[in-house]
Amino acid sequence: MSHLDPRTGRPWSRDRSSPAGAPAPYAAYWPRGQDDGTNGERIGPDWNAPTAATSTTEAEFALTAGRTGRGRRRADRKTSGRAGRNLPAAIAVGLGLGLLVLASLVIWKPAFLGVIAAAAVVGIWETARAMRVTGANPPLVPLIGGGLLIIGLALAGEDAMVLGLAVTVLAAVVWRLADRPRELRRTFTASLLITVYVPFLLSFAVLLSMPDDGARRVLVTLIAVILSDTGGYAAGVFLGKHPMAPTISPKKSWEGFAGSITAAAVGSSVLLYFLLDVPFYWGLLFGAAISVVAVLGDLAESMLKRDLGIKDMSRLLPGHGGLMDRLDSILFAVPTAYLLLTLIAPPG
Repeated sequence: MSHLDPRTGRPWSRDRSSPAGAPAPYAAYWPRGQDDGTNGERIGPDWNAPTAATSTTEAEFALTAGRTGRGRRRADRKTSGRAGRNLPAAIAVGLGLGLLVLASLVIWKPAFLGVIAAAAVVGIWETARAMRVTGANPPLVPLIGGGLLIIGLALAGEDAMVLGLAVTVLAAVVWRLADRPRELRRTFTASLLITVYVPFLLSFAVLLSMPDDGARRVLVTLIAVILSDTGGYAAGVFLGKHPMAPTISPKKSWEGFAGSITAAAVGSSVLLYFLLDVPFYWGLLFGAAISVVAVLGDLAESMLKRDLGIKDMSRLLPGHGGLMDRLDSILFAVPTAYLLLTLIAPPG
């Protein structure tokens, strides 16, 4: 690494008076002498060493970081949309997950149970991991085992699901009681939240898929959520001016909320009419209700993450964060769709 004076070509001297009038690109990082009034104290910006092993000097690192930082910001702006996420990655991941669900419903319906079970396992892991920042330590083994039990018991109906919920929470408490009895209260609260929020709500997707036209019921529910998300995103980006919940989710606006309801209601009315033979007005109601609960689910997870002090539940899915960042709207929408479709389109 050369330390030549850019004007003279000679090695730079730590004496600021020599060579006279020459610039001092590295002087800001040297201790001055006793004769310049600084008492030998270090001047210039504080030095934070690079995270990777490097031979870059302090001054060159600072100058280089300044240049690459601007370029990095420009690159980020090219790949990120106005709503603050990587749109190409988000679209690719969303399409991949949608195709996986669709294939499990169309090609071999029992595989859908496996998809729901896998989603429950990942969701439990992400949520339990995130909640550890509060000091709670929910046990993964009984939570994952109980979550799979709830998904399986959904085949026997709602009563069996409630029984599975109680068994799961009880197993988690007993597990922690034998290990850390002082954490019993926090373990019970965290375990109850995780069990209800992830596997119990997800198990309604199994109930939704059980009738002969179950694949179409799941499909119209997921499309309604997608329409709500897409309509809200588009309206929020181009029309959003009035924040909906600035302390919880600053990027959500009332204009985006109106776009969510409109897109979901209109799209669902068409889908339910052609796929489930439901009148248009019931389809409008279904879409609007799904949009409302989907937005509430999104806000609920945003509130949870804000309380936990995290941005994403994990980094598992590019463009989305964690799987729970993608499921937040669906978790509230699935039980709502099950109840509404039971009323407006009773199974067969």
